[in-house]
Amino acid sequence: MFDIAINILFLVFVIYCGLSVLYFFVFSLAGLISKKESNSNFSVPVSRIAILVPAYKEDNIILSTAANLLKLDYPKNWYDIFIIADTFQPGTIARLKELDLNVIEVSFENSTKTKSLNAAFQSITQHYNIALICDADNLLAEDFLRQVNYEFVNGEKAVQAKRVAKNADTKFAVLDGCSEAINNHIFRKGANALGLSSAVIGSGMAFEFDFLKNILHEIEAVSGFDKPLQLKVVESGIKIKYLENALVFDEKIDNPNAFKHQRKRWLLSQFVYLKQFFVPGIQQLFKGNFSYFNLAVLNNIVPPRALLIFALFISTVLSYFFQPAVVFYVFAGFSILYFITLAMALPKQLININLFSAALHLPKAICMMLVSLFTIKKAKNVFIHTAHTKNEISNPLFKIK
Repeated sequence: MFDIAINILFLVFVIYCGLSVLYFFVFSLAGLISKKESNSNFSVPVSRIAILVPAYKEDNIILSTAANLLKLDYPKNWYDIFIIADTFQPGTIARLKELDLNVIEVSFENSTKTKSLNAAFQSITQHYNIALICDADNLLAEDFLRQVNYEFVNGEKAVQAKRVAKNADTKFAVLDGCSEAINNHIFRKGANALGLSSAVIGSGMAFEFDFLKNILHEIEAVSGFDKPLQLKVVESGIKIKYLENALVFDEKIDNPNAFKHQRKRWLLSQFVYLKQFFVPGIQQLFKGNFSYFNLAVLNNIVPPRALLIFALFISTVLSYFFQPAVVFYVFAGFSILYFITLAMALPKQLININLFSAALHLPKAICMMLVSLFTIKKAKNVFIHTAHTKNEISNPLFKIK
């Protein structure tokens, strides 16, 4: 009986790995063959936009972020900036109040982005058509608001911009930037190409103002508030569009310790929301809402890509020595297909000497993710803050235009 149980578990593992690779491959291929939209004519009516920036202890970078947002190519009277300042230094608050923007001071016993955003909505009395959520470290391309406005004027109700690396100054930053690019290709561009809703990232995402205000107060999340938010959006019948031409520059993790804490937060949200939304996801599937099922179940049930690399590598090596040849060929085939999948998803401009140099640190990154996997319970009810320090774009592959 023991041998039978082991064989069944092994078969389940093989099927799980194979289906995970197939899932990534289908979405990566769809993203590869889809056409890139190009919007250069923004001769449409302008909408009133509120830029919401929840910021927790971000004194180091918030002023550079504010300066960037104040210089966007959009009619000045048609957009307002709201810095939601949680636990800021008095000096930073004073300097922010000297600028042409709104400062909403908040303080919570346990801080979360959801609490900050809800506090902002409660204090905002003006009328807006669009609410744009950005992180405190985000810098936007000059035409960003015009890109977003164009989509909403033409009928979109929810969009996710393309987040790219703000910095590539360390090996971990390069790896993090490549991971972001692959995510964009698979979970956003690929999903849209298949007729599904794009996944959101947590920043650089815009929604109809009143709609977001009404659904956000229903969300309570310590980590990964964007996951339940996107599900409420697609449950209402709205498909989230991915805007490949709207660039938001995001600071990438530049050291191992920050990488470990960030991945622990991401792993936690993946497990928590798979458990929470698995049954609703199945129910929505039977109602014909495959976008909900994809975001609630499939996105969360597939393993993190780095852990899948580890699983396939170990399985291929062990099967060569301890399993029949057919098992080795199966895992070798999975590994080759997965390599092709990631190669298709990675933008060509990121494939350079820096990437190959950074790839040498991939085993260390995978080990840190494994450690995070076994310590994930400790972070369940803790808000894990990632500190930011980059005040400008230092990634030579991108620049604000």
